[in-house]
Amino acid sequence: MHTIKNKSKLTSRVRRIKGQIEAIERALEAELGCADVLMLVASVRGAVNGLTAELLEDHIRHHVVDPAHEPDPDKAKGAEDLIEVVRTYLK
Repeated sequence: MHTIKNKSKLTSRVRRIKGQIEAIERALEAELGCADVLMLVASVRGAVNGLTAELLEDHIRHHVVDPAHEPDPDKAKGAEDLIEVVRTYLK
C-alpha cells in the first residue's frame, strides 16, 4: 500500500495537526480572543486540507491512473489536470 511507503511523513503531518488542535484547546481554556482562536482554526484547516490533497493525489496516482506511466496522453493529461484541481481546491 502506498501510504505505508509515506507512513513516517504522513504521521509527522498528523502529529503537527494534533499539536495545532491542542493549541486551539489551550487558547479556548485561556479565553483568548475570538480572532486569535479563529486564526488557529484556520491554520488547522489549511493543514488538514494539505494532508487531504496529498492523500488524494497519492490515491489518484496509485489507484486511478499514474500520469507518469500512462501510455495514453489524453488520460495522462486528464490525471494531471485532476491532481492540479485537487491541489488548487484544497489550498
